[in-house]
This record gives sequence, C-alpha cells and structure tokens, in this order.
Amino acid sequence: MPPPPTDPPRLDPLAAFLSYLVPGLGQVMQGRIGKGVLFFVCLYGLFFYGLYLSNWRNVWLADCAKLPEVSVPVANVQLGGTLKDLSYRKGFVAQFFIGSAAWPAVIQYLHTEALPPPEVRNETVPAKPEWRPTPHRWLGSYMQAPSEEFINELQTNGDKLWDLGWVYTVIAGILNILVIYDAFAGPVIRDEDGATVPDADGKGGAA
Repeated sequence: MPPPPTDPPRLDPLAAFLSYLVPGLGQVMQGRIGKGVLFFVCLYGLFFYGLYLSNWRNVWLADCAKLPEVSVPVANVQLGGTLKDLSYRKGFVAQFFIGSAAWPAVIQYLHTEALPPPEVRNETVPAKPEWRPTPHRWLGSYMQAPSEEFINELQTNGDKLWDLGWVYTVIAGILNILVIYDAFAGPVIRDEDGATVPDADGKGGAA
C-alpha cells in the first residue's frame, strides 16, 4: 500500500519578519520557545557586546553625497543616494539584519547632515561647526555617524577593540539571516508512529 502523501512545508513570512525585528521572536511565536530564547540571547549578546567593545560607536551609516563618486566596474554605472552611502559602509548591510536593534542608525542617518567634500576633510583645513553631527533629539549620539576627527583619532591612537567589536556586530547580523530563514521555513514536522515517506526511488523509508 503506498504511503499517504505528506503535506508540503508551510512557509511563515510573519514569523520571519518577527525574527528580523527581534532574533528568535518568530520561533517563539511558532511554539519553539527554547530555540527562540537561545537565538535571542546569543545574537543580542554578540551584537551588544560588539557595541560595548567599541564604546557604542561602530554601528552607523553616513550620508556620503559629497564624497567621491562610486561606480559599478562591470556596468560602469555610478551609484547614488543610499546605494552610494552603503558602498562606503558595506558592513552596515549585515548589521541591518540584526533588526530593530540597528534602527537607531537608520534614524540617525536620516537626521545627520552629509559629510564635507574630501578636499576640506584634512588636518590643514579646520572643520566647520555645521559639518559636525548634531545629537538627535531622543537618541543623542547613539549610532550616529562619527565626525572625521573621531575616525582619524581612532585609527591613529586607538586599539583593536573597535575593529573587533565591529566584526562581532557584523557576524550577529549575518547569523540572524539564518534565524530569519529558519522561522520562514517553519519547524520540521515528523510523521507520527514512524510512518514512511517516499524516497527518491519511490520505495519509501522510515520517517
């Protein structure tokens, strides 16, 4: 007697979106509470520990409209707007996938003025006050693009903790992509009582 057909896996976009917002939240909604809590603790622990190592200053996106143009080598197409800004800050693409924890950087990005052009961003020309980031009304300087003076000082006299923390935040975002997919694909459901399912050759095998 041929085995009964198995239902195709059900995709769960809502759970995937929830796990994007907060790592593991989609799994909790699906009833996989232990797995969801594990994802939440591990990924948020990794992300915020990376922020802590960098003195909370390594997750940000800057408006680079006045910086040199960026083009795609193969298509010879110049990037503009947000795509250009992301090309100068590629790591933020991964950090963004940690979800709502990275949204303050997006808010700051929309709030902060563009960086000055490269011909005036040097030590011989003093920075003008209007080029310095102004604190956000509610977020202050949290996840705000730092000034050029801060970056120069960090690269000259800072230790490696800032770079290490940046790596941690990037890895946390990349790992959450897997968590999002796990929530999207849903839990693995095994047949009851060891029922058989068709093999590739159609003969069937134990579930």
